[in-house]
Amino acid sequence: MKRNFTPDDFIQGELLLINKPYRWTSFDIVGKVRNAFKPLKLKVGHAGTLDPLATGLLIVCTGKLTKQIDTFQAQEKEYTGTITLGATTPSYDMETEPDQQFDISHITAEQLQEATKQFVGDIQQLPPPHSAIKINGERLYEKARRGEEVELRFRNVTISEFELTRIGLPEVDFKAVCSKGTYIRSLAHDFGKAVGSGAYLSRLRRTRSGDFKVDDAWEVMELVALIRSLKVEPEIQK
Repeated sequence: MKRNFTPDDFIQGELLLINKPYRWTSFDIVGKVRNAFKPLKLKVGHAGTLDPLATGLLIVCTGKLTKQIDTFQAQEKEYTGTITLGATTPSYDMETEPDQQFDISHITAEQLQEATKQFVGDIQQLPPPHSAIKINGERLYEKARRGEEVELRFRNVTISEFELTRIGLPEVDFKAVCSKGTYIRSLAHDFGKAVGSGAYLSRLRRTRSGDFKVDDAWEVMELVALIRSLKVEPEIQK
């Protein structure tokens, strides 16, 4: 996906693969790309949010291609990451501190491998309390930060692959391939329950979306530098 561009390419519509850094939000990436095009007021949007603590592939569309964002967002996703057993956090990841501790002395490698099977296929999961879902026009994480309890609804998702690639308790590494709308944080949380313990997501990286791979992605500032080198003129926008 890396090649030379002209300003008109971005106006007509470009699909950009970006390697989102740790602690950046998806909106941070969109903002960096949009600001790089000043003074050209170009439409820029992303196709599928990544949490701030996650890294990896973020698809960004420009110009007329932003009309196809929903199509790219609907594609199957692939993730790798780490689940830490023996504790839970309110956010289901490392954004918040552990609130409960659990024994893991009874957990065996065989038990962990067997537990993965119940999460493969069409399943139902609850979104994390700290998520961007809107309830009555307000993000769920905003309500959670105020300590408000909200009744969550199960969502139907499909996980076509969930395998453990390393077991080194209290951590296990994994690979997951899933449908749009799957919360890997919820998968980690539920996996802990399945082995009679607690768990939270301690590392997450999106490696693929549809046929697009993170190995082909731009680093953010590398792409920004290229865009700025184009010397975009405001009259180009039509």
